Order: sequence, then C-alpha cells, then structure tokens
Amino acid sequence: MDWPIQEIARLTGTTSRTLRHYDAIGLLPPTSIAANGFRCYDETALLRLQRILLLKELGLPLASIAEMLDRRDDPVEALTQHLVALGRERDRIDRQLAAVTATITRLKAGEPLMAEEMFDGFDHREHEEEVTRRWGADAFRRGDEWWSRQSPEQKQDWKTRMAALSAAWITAAEEGARPESDRCQELAERHIEWLKAVPGTPANDPEGDLAGYVRGLSQMYVDDPRFGANYGGTAGAELVKDSLDRYFEVRSL
Repeated sequence: MDWPIQEIARLTGTTSRTLRHYDAIGLLPPTSIAANGFRCYDETALLRLQRILLLKELGLPLASIAEMLDRRDDPVEALTQHLVALGRERDRIDRQLAAVTATITRLKAGEPLMAEEMFDGFDHREHEEEVTRRWGADAFRRGDEWWSRQSPEQKQDWKTRMAALSAAWITAAEEGARPESDRCQELAERHIEWLKAVPGTPANDPEGDLAGYVRGLSQMYVDDPRFGANYGGTAGAELVKDSLDRYFEVRSL
C-alpha cells in the first residue's frame, strides 16, 4: 500500500512542503509518482520517515541524519536504540507530570509546597554524583553554573554539536575507519575541543591533566553502556577511545 503525500503530512503533523524538501535533498524520495503528480510513499519510506523524525527530535541536523540512515544498518536494531532513548525521555516527562500535578493538588488544598517534589524530573544534573566522585565537587559546580547560564538557543546549539559529533563517530565506525586515519584523528581533535569547552573539567584547565582526563572519559564510554550508546555501542565507543589514545600518543613522541 502506498500513501499520498497529503496523507503522510497529516499523519506526521508535518507539511507537504517539508516532505518535498526532503525529496529535493535526497533524504526521503517518494516511492512513486501518481498519475495526478502526487508523491506517494510505501512502508519502507514510512519507516525511513519515522527514523528521520525521531533523529530530528534528538537535535540532529538533516545532513547528519542522512549520514546515519545511509549506513543501511538493521532497522530493527536502530529503532530499538531510539526506543531506549524515548523510554528515558518518557520517564523524565512522567516525573514532570507527576510533579506538576502534585503542585496543583497542594495549591488547591492550601497545603505547603515541597521543593523536592516540585522539581522531580526537571533536574538536568543526573550525573552529579558520578562527576563529583570522579573529578570533585568543584568540577560539577562550575560545569553546572556554566550550563545554567546558557540560553535555550545556546543549549540547543550545544546539543546539536554533540549529536553531530556522535553521528560522525558512528558513521566512521560503521565504515571501518581506523583510529590512526586522518578521519579519526580529525574527529579526535574535534572531540577534545568539544570537551575543553566545559568549565570545571581538567580539559578546560590549562594546567589540568588533559590527556589523563580524556583517556579516563573515553574508557568510561567503553565500560558504561549509557555513554557507549552515544557512539552506536561498544564498537563505536572503542573507536573513539582508540582514536583519542592515538591522538595523545602521536603528540607525546
């Protein structure tokens, strides 16, 4: 069964113009063109569109989305990864809904508000304990203050840069790039510059142990599936680690 462009636009809450743009840039070509000139899409195209919309929700630019989709990875595995990310977001939103509902209930009843209850699910500092344990309370404090000062636009830009970097690493791993290649060494340098932008970390401190910090962090990518998922899993995380290790080895010669 094929669906016409107007029906797809209605179902997805997007516009025919957007779908035509996706066609123009090669991101989502129609399956066929009907006799009346309307673009039509089959189930395979709908599956691709679902992934496009999911990746857009994660803040990836269209160019990075195209790179990820063109790797031709198993759609079930890819959607499973999206499902995990959506589950985490759903849990966060459920906590926010419960917090706001509790606030409304207390206000209606004239009861005192409870700060811990009000802000459950709103805290972006989910790794506070881990950061403090690894690099100290001051590192977390300075990083948290820096993030809190960012405007919504700056925060989104940061997330977009992070997503684009992750996508580039995933693509490199899928295409079999070697840690010592120019491609991976350029990504390693880009990765380090990204880490150096965060105040409070050894990477941001001119006197800090940059190599030790980055190597420890990259080992965490490999050891902790939560972080490895940002690079497509263990194989991608290992490529990041090996590339960063190589980056510092070359510069220590």
